[in-house]
Amino acid sequence: MNVKFGRAVRILAVILAGTIPWMMAAAQGGDSLESQLAVKYKLAKLGTDSTGLSVLDAGTVLVIKKGGILSVPSGTAILVPSYVKDGQVKTANNNAMSGVNKLLKWKGVSDPTGAASSDTKFLTNGEKVYPFKIDVSRKDSKVTLSIIECDSCNNVQDASSRKAQVVFQFPKDYLNSADGGQVSDVINQILEVQADDAAQQDQGQQQDQGQQAQGQQAPQPEAAPAGPPPTIQLGQTPDEVTGMLGQPSKIVNLGAKQIYIYKDMKITFVKGKVTDVQ
Repeated sequence: MNVKFGRAVRILAVILAGTIPWMMAAAQGGDSLESQLAVKYKLAKLGTDSTGLSVLDAGTVLVIKKGGILSVPSGTAILVPSYVKDGQVKTANNNAMSGVNKLLKWKGVSDPTGAASSDTKFLTNGEKVYPFKIDVSRKDSKVTLSIIECDSCNNVQDASSRKAQVVFQFPKDYLNSADGGQVSDVINQILEVQADDAAQQDQGQQQDQGQQAQGQQAPQPEAAPAGPPPTIQLGQTPDEVTGMLGQPSKIVNLGAKQIYIYKDMKITFVKGKVTDVQ
């Protein structure tokens, strides 16, 4: 009896271990880290035509801020990760491509051109790319961006659409509480959102916030109709005039004659009475 009970407890523990993280992620919904990054970074859609891999739908344009990201041809099945930790890019060692080649053979993927083992290239500072895949691993405290060159943005004559993978390493358990803004601040040190895209994102967020605020505000009462404009008449005193128009910007005092100068008129007083208005 005790053996069966212990076995049931262990089975229940395994089930809960698998379902609780899923339930927590589902409860986060639109506020999850993944959804926030999806808003920040629009992923490019890729497809294959007679020329090979190509971009069907453009994504958010990212500008490379630091060198050291190793790329491979667009037709290569396996990407070589470049790791980012503490703002520094660490590239793959000399054996990385040899390992990729072995992995391709183990998976049974043919590489008749030998590109997987020889054709690697560092992406340069200022070069522009699209993200086409984002992976978040809370267990390993990593966020991985797979990117592809934006040939049209880079004004190249011969399109290459090289691919790369950038793995951002965070402190242990950091992603359990971090939000999209904190993670994107780290990503921007290496892959910065192009200014035009960033402005459009900020404008869209401001519009959304403004619409939400308008929906929450109570309707404002209608403004009262404006009264008749002030009328300056002959014989009025300076006190009567300033009571309607306020203090003048200048006063010209000529003894018995005074001139009050306003923005759009001049009022002349003689012996304390209005005698002329211009």
